Amino acid sequence: MGIRHLRALILALLLATPAFAHEIGTMRVEVTFHRDHTWTATVAGTQRRRAIEVRFDGVRVPGSPLSGEIPEHARTFTFRDANAYSTYALTLVNEGSPGRTQWIEADATSTPFVLSRAVVPPSRADTIRQYLALGFVHIVPGGLDHILFVLGMFLLTRRVRDVLSQVTAFTVAHSITLGLTMLGVVSVSPRIVEPAIALSIAVIAVENVVATSVKPWRVGIVFCFGLLHGLGFAGVLKDLGLPRSQFLPALVSFNVGVECGQLTVIAAAFLLFAHWFQSKTWYRRRLVVPASVAIGAAGLFWAMQRIV
Repeated sequence: MGIRHLRALILALLLATPAFAHEIGTMRVEVTFHRDHTWTATVAGTQRRRAIEVRFDGVRVPGSPLSGEIPEHARTFTFRDANAYSTYALTLVNEGSPGRTQWIEADATSTPFVLSRAVVPPSRADTIRQYLALGFVHIVPGGLDHILFVLGMFLLTRRVRDVLSQVTAFTVAHSITLGLTMLGVVSVSPRIVEPAIALSIAVIAVENVVATSVKPWRVGIVFCFGLLHGLGFAGVLKDLGLPRSQFLPALVSFNVGVECGQLTVIAAAFLLFAHWFQSKTWYRRRLVVPASVAIGAAGLFWAMQRIV
């Protein structure tokens, strides 16, 4: 081989080297950031050994994970496979938004990917505020059936102690079933729960008409109906979703919000009606009985509507 041919061969090898260095391999990676504040990665291809480095805001997640929870207040995400030997496609997706693809050269680190606010978990304080408000709004103004049930408890008696005993029983009961349902211990179809809640409103209203005072069994009846209403609250909370990392604060805050909504209804009823008129001789005849009849009619109407 002549000098000229040797030089040509060396030159060809040198020119070919970058092509091998930037060879596009068969590995493909897709990382999705979900609205339940978790992330998952799917890795496809022939890469046998992987040494994955996942970082949020530059802080590495231990191990070589392909899924996990998104840290609070995280802003950016980077991905690296230390054992990658060829260029591969990395697709990053905020759930509900179009994905973005980067081409990563071998073991290089990806460009920081900005996470959307929808997928990043809020702080504990933010969670408490959010679910406290959601619980309150579910009663006032969003829960007319629950408002009528609370008013039904309130109308029968003029004694604060009797009102508080009913409210306490109702709160304890709906807290039990709300918690058990959200933990997966209890599960009842909404097709049963929703008509039953409507019937509970009618039953309370009928008792207000036929009874003139709170009987010993009244608190027990309210407790049983509270169990039903807790199942209804749980159905709403399931639709809203609970953050995995802050399940208990969110659950408790929602329940407290519901209780605040109920107390607001009672306070409003007291200030608008009972405070001014409950001492009048006509209070029961002109206010309690007609209001209870209207509440009972609404409960029966909802029950039939929900059964159909």
